[in-house]
Amino acid sequence: MTTTPSPAPRYDNVAIGFHWLLALMIVGTFGMGLYMTGLPFSMQRVKLFNWHKWAGMTILTLSALRLLWRLRHPPPPEPAGPRWQQLAAKTTHRAMYLLFFAIPLVGWAYSSAFGMQVVVFGVLPMPNLLATDKELAELIKPWHGWLAYALGALVLLHVSAGLKHHFIDHDGLLHRMRPGRR
Repeated sequence: MTTTPSPAPRYDNVAIGFHWLLALMIVGTFGMGLYMTGLPFSMQRVKLFNWHKWAGMTILTLSALRLLWRLRHPPPPEPAGPRWQQLAAKTTHRAMYLLFFAIPLVGWAYSSAFGMQVVVFGVLPMPNLLATDKELAELIKPWHGWLAYALGALVLLHVSAGLKHHFIDHDGLLHRMRPGRR
């Protein structure tokens, strides 16, 4: 008779690595986006827009890898708690995953419609998602920002919930995603 091993109380190191790498990249890319949009046209602004696009494509790729990993490696069980909290956590996580994909794809679509091909790291040209259409680009442009702000709000909610679990509930939830040894 074989028994199924009990789930680990923590995420595995690959999931933890994906989490923190994407967290840093998303926060950095969001900050870069806020900064660069306020700059006057210059070579610095063009350079930052290119870096922003590269970061977005990297986030898109890492998000796909993270999702594939997650589908094959289930997370540790959630701590006991009210049903509404479990539903809120699940909904927030799903919305964040959706935005991890939607934001870079909308940005890519905007660049394509604007007529500015995305060339990752200046060497890997990505196919345009849409034909050049400046009117369509102007319709798409605000969606990239709105979705980024929505992700920012969800990230703040996610961090707040984690801190609440750590400092108020004292349930060890944050330790599940803490880098370092098990």
